[in-house]
Amino acid sequence: MPTPEILAPAGGREQLIAALRCGADAVYFGAGCFNARQNAENFGGGTLENAVALCHGRGAKAHITVNTLVTDGELPALRRTAEEIAASGADAVIVQDLAVMRLFLRRYPTIEVHASTQCAVHNTDGAKFYEDLGVKRVVLARELSIREIEKIRSETGVELEAFVHGALCMCLSGACYMSSLIGGRSGNRGLCAQPCRTDFICEGRHYALSLKDMSHLRHIRALSEAGVSSLKIEGRMKRPEYVAAAVTAAKAAASGEAYDEDSLRAVFSRSGFTDGYATGKRDGAMFGHREKEDVVASAGVLKELSRLYEKETQTVPADMSLTVGADSSELKVSALSRSVTVSGEGGILAENRPTDKEYALRSLSKLGGTRFFLNGLSVDNPLGLMLPPSVMNSMRRMGIEALDRELSEVIPHSACDFSYNIDKYSPPEHSELWVRCESADAVKLASDRLILPLVEIESHPDLITSLGDRLTGELPAVLFPENEDEERARLRRLSDAGLKSVYAENAYGVALGRELCFQVFGGAGLNVLNTPALEYYRELGLSAVTVSFELRINRIAALGGTMPRGYIAYGKLPMMRVRSCPARAARSCSKCDGYPHLTDKTGAKFEITCHNRRFQTILNPVPLHIGGKLQANCDYKLLWFTTETPEERDRIFAEIAENRESKGPRTGGLYYRELK
Repeated sequence: MPTPEILAPAGGREQLIAALRCGADAVYFGAGCFNARQNAENFGGGTLENAVALCHGRGAKAHITVNTLVTDGELPALRRTAEEIAASGADAVIVQDLAVMRLFLRRYPTIEVHASTQCAVHNTDGAKFYEDLGVKRVVLARELSIREIEKIRSETGVELEAFVHGALCMCLSGACYMSSLIGGRSGNRGLCAQPCRTDFICEGRHYALSLKDMSHLRHIRALSEAGVSSLKIEGRMKRPEYVAAAVTAAKAAASGEAYDEDSLRAVFSRSGFTDGYATGKRDGAMFGHREKEDVVASAGVLKELSRLYEKETQTVPADMSLTVGADSSELKVSALSRSVTVSGEGGILAENRPTDKEYALRSLSKLGGTRFFLNGLSVDNPLGLMLPPSVMNSMRRMGIEALDRELSEVIPHSACDFSYNIDKYSPPEHSELWVRCESADAVKLASDRLILPLVEIESHPDLITSLGDRLTGELPAVLFPENEDEERARLRRLSDAGLKSVYAENAYGVALGRELCFQVFGGAGLNVLNTPALEYYRELGLSAVTVSFELRINRIAALGGTMPRGYIAYGKLPMMRVRSCPARAARSCSKCDGYPHLTDKTGAKFEITCHNRRFQTILNPVPLHIGGKLQANCDYKLLWFTTETPEERDRIFAEIAENRESKGPRTGGLYYRELK
């Protein structure tokens, strides 16, 4: 069984050096833009190539994060960033946006493409979706258990990467809109302000949206046996001491050795660590926040941990072959499948003993201060000559310097011809009205399409006959491996009953819907912000897509292409999709009244809707409502109903249909302000 790579974060040069000197097998970091940690130092402005060379010179791979969503206006800058990454010789890119993914897959096929954790791959069909696109690896959602990872591995061929240490987001990555809806700083754009770490209260429990940091290092062997290829450490915003401590601990754990968990906890934690997701024990013990004691502990270990990387460490094995001749001598130095040969003076008549392996070892093994250590040595001295130590020392220095240059040589990736060929969008004269609702009584609304959860349609099979093609089944926004078989069976039953279409908020639903021959409509959860992504979904067989509600209304109107599209015109928007219910942490599910909520420091009330105890959605307290405001002419407007009463639904439907302002609380969301 191959040992998984240890993949370390680097927010800047000092963190990169710490990761490499402590023995990371690969490092991930951002270029100047389009990465999910825009506030990190990153590696732009000509420093990217040097960073990649540092990695390659130590036998480590360089993975570049290009994992934010992009708008149409940013596509030229994206292309320039891709050219910079290709020129640097980086090994892989970590990507979320389908437009970015397609650019690298088509234009730079020799660069590996990895699906970011922002893609929210949390089941087998999600992994298969990206595998079919040509993605080499998927970074799995943090919320999975080891057993669930094992199931995904058994049913897919794509490489799997899993987080083993670092911060835990409350929400599935890529499905969190709290920062953007509250403050206009989008996590999908690399600028999350972490409002979830503030004091939300649920059932009297404070900091109800703050999870402890994860540490699955004790489970590395189990993760390896489950089929994980890469063990990822979170922390591109963390100090170099944190990186050094985490890499050192991960390397030890991967080798079956003890590691210093106390130092790990001290350098950064939120009331300690949790392995609740890995073990499947998702309870109140997973929650914690940064306290004064954590900060004090961190200050106390920084100096000690800095010693882990303050000097060059000998991590790269080198082999040497010395040939002693009368006129000249040669030293061949090899490491990481690369070799160089240097020449020096010839040997002289040996007065006592000729230069042999034991004698040469004294000079050629002196590699302190470099990243190399002598792994193997051979000596060929057919004439029995003696080579002075000064000559061997000089050849050693020249050989190591030449090998260093050889290993650090940049080998850029070649580009293939590729461009986005986009037709102009021709909007319809009138937009249809689509309704999404939790209950079947919404059939009374005169909508052009009614979207209902699959379980609700199964409970009211007569709707399939009465509504025909107007009825669409909503796939769960989140579907973990333990429930995949059940949902697949339900879909087959509904297909046999005559259901023709499904609505998918996640890429897994696209794969599953297509496999079972449904017409597939994409939801806002697919995070489409640009025309190429919209068109890519059309080529993949989708019939329409609801674009992201993080996109300005004028940008929605300006999207090109021929894919039918729509946008949410009303709804208590889903701020988060969570697997660790904040209400359950305060009391058991059996004692829940079915209407839990959170409150923030302003007293605002955030409703929590539970989806059969499998996951929960935290709703924005003020509904989006664009009646009476500037709108975009698209194929449809979607009314995303959740907890509204029938009377409220009737009123809101009429307001949107007649383009009237709301009589209740409302927000224009991000449609009328610039997203950061």
